[in-house]
Amino acid sequence: MSMRLDGKVALITGAGSGIGRESARLFAAEGAAVVVVDIEDAGGRETVAGIEGAGGRAVYVHADVASAADAAQMIASAEREFGQLHVLFNNAGIMHGRDDDAVSTDEAIWDVTMNVNAKGVFLGCKYGIPALRRAGGGSIINTASFVAILGAATPQIAYTASKGAVLALTRELAVVHARENIRVNALCPGPLRTELLMKFLDTDAKKQRRLVHVPMGRFGEAKEIARAALFLASDESSFVTGTEFLVDGGITAAYVTPE
Repeated sequence: MSMRLDGKVALITGAGSGIGRESARLFAAEGAAVVVVDIEDAGGRETVAGIEGAGGRAVYVHADVASAADAAQMIASAEREFGQLHVLFNNAGIMHGRDDDAVSTDEAIWDVTMNVNAKGVFLGCKYGIPALRRAGGGSIINTASFVAILGAATPQIAYTASKGAVLALTRELAVVHARENIRVNALCPGPLRTELLMKFLDTDAKKQRRLVHVPMGRFGEAKEIARAALFLASDESSFVTGTEFLVDGGITAAYVTPE
């Protein structure tokens, strides 16, 4: 059976850990050359070493996705290293420990969260779309969240708003670029057992408060999100664009009523 990303070049931000790392491993195993982007060099290099150790092709690029210069440079690195770019996975995101409700969240926390989670996706697309055009088209995947669709019981106002921005941005990009063979989808994970969320839900009581809402009764794994990202990255999803691709253990089905 042919590999699902054979001959493709994929750039993944936030690939030093969590969803990004699992996706980088999986994409490489499926034949893609992977540009591993992160701001944490140790994690990013570890991801690359793991991929190369398994016989895959990968390169590490240090970039702060909230910086235009870094975003431009990561895309340029992909084309320089591997010739072109077919898959752009804007996955880097932060969830600040002091992100709370509107009254108690500092403006600085709001700004840093928006810069990484929303502006980071915009900048990835700003510099990535011309590269996808040069390659004759491709797939953009933006990591949003189930909280962009329903309100989180544990307040995280900046994070939730930033992920709502990612959804709206994704829809518009999908429509604007639909005739250019560029697909744009938002991946919306439910609550996951990643370091990011486990640090935020730092007590058993907080974890249980989140889990009680998930029909499957467990946290998702980063690997499960990576498989959904692989589908969106591959030609199997050739007629899929502008979606909110929910991988959430049923949480939104339990709470969101149809319009």
